[in-house]
Amino acid sequence: MERLSSLASQLAPNEASASEKLFEKHPDDVVIVGAYRSALTKGGKGGFKDTTGADILVAVLKGLIERTGIDPKLLGDVCVGNVLAPGSGVTEHRAACLLAGIPYSVPFLAINRQCSSGLMSVDHIYKSIRSGDIDAGIGGGVESMSFNYGPNSVSEFSETMANDSEAKKCLIPMGITSENVATEYGITRAQQDEFAAASYQKAEAAQKAGKFKDEIIPIKTKIVDPKTDETKEIVVSEDDGIRGGVTPASLSKIKPAFRKDGTTHAGNASQISDGAAAVVLARRSFAQKNGWPIVGRFADCAVVGVPPELMGVGPAVAIPAVLKRNGLTKDDVDIYEINEAFASQCLYSVLDCGIDIKKVNPNGGAIAFGHPLGCTGSRQIATIISEFKQYKKKIGVTSMCIGTGMGAAAIIIAE
Repeated sequence: MERLSSLASQLAPNEASASEKLFEKHPDDVVIVGAYRSALTKGGKGGFKDTTGADILVAVLKGLIERTGIDPKLLGDVCVGNVLAPGSGVTEHRAACLLAGIPYSVPFLAINRQCSSGLMSVDHIYKSIRSGDIDAGIGGGVESMSFNYGPNSVSEFSETMANDSEAKKCLIPMGITSENVATEYGITRAQQDEFAAASYQKAEAAQKAGKFKDEIIPIKTKIVDPKTDETKEIVVSEDDGIRGGVTPASLSKIKPAFRKDGTTHAGNASQISDGAAAVVLARRSFAQKNGWPIVGRFADCAVVGVPPELMGVGPAVAIPAVLKRNGLTKDDVDIYEINEAFASQCLYSVLDCGIDIKKVNPNGGAIAFGHPLGCTGSRQIATIISEFKQYKKKIGVTSMCIGTGMGAAAIIIAE
């Protein structure tokens, strides 16, 4: 099979803007006023195991409004991504907005493009501002995999679809698509375990150094002790899935999860987890007029399609596409936040694009601290804004693969 990054040239316009234009400031720029997240906790057993996604979202929205100092009455729209909740959480997440202090006059949209939902919500607000429909809005994402993920989850699929050779590929389990990528492109078990161990090690070091504190909003909640049934109040302020002392050797002992002779396992795949994140966007002139902080700029976002059976390669196509149409090369980018759905697909995407791996997920990724499906796209923006300050960098790209065969990537510019 041809290298998938070569398909990007078919998806991106021929004309590209000069890279230096990204640093020019204009009144109609769409700027990031603030981006924050909750801690990410282990699904079914972490700090948010007894907290609904809507309640996590309420706390993040409240914290976002408080930390940015925005007037929520000035928002034109709120869009929240979610994957697993019925109706993508449209009812409870609208209610969460109201409980967070956003007036009923501000409309709400629920959005679901699987693992990119948190990014698509931000992109929706970005495009609404660009078009002139609104002056400011919030894009975010939330997922409670503790409440909505499990063997009873069923997708409706007709007999006609199930009998079609292409359509039925959308039913392939994500773990099998990971194995397909590893097999198709020769990504070995050893390579995957080395990549995964590095994610844990970077996340462990970042957490110990307090590098996540600025992006996390501590949340007071209640948790039930499974041994005593006692309910107690806790404050969740740190990702609780990060394990210390992980090495390639320790990961090599874990059995494959999807095929007996496979290479994907619990240690080199993203964790099932709970969390929320949100981003305030505004037209630059509007933010300046109202005295809102400006911490970054949302420059562009691209979404592409790839073979469903190889869905993990989405970033390998989406990243070159968004870079090309903005006149950037892979080397112009300082930080890449690429979602680690599986080590196989993330590593393949990095290698196929020729990205310096030292620029990828400098504080670790989803293998180490979790991938709450609808939250991740917004979480990555909160993380990259924080990393800009930590590492004194200017250009960032976020990206992820998307179930059923897609990829998304966005360019974020520091201010």
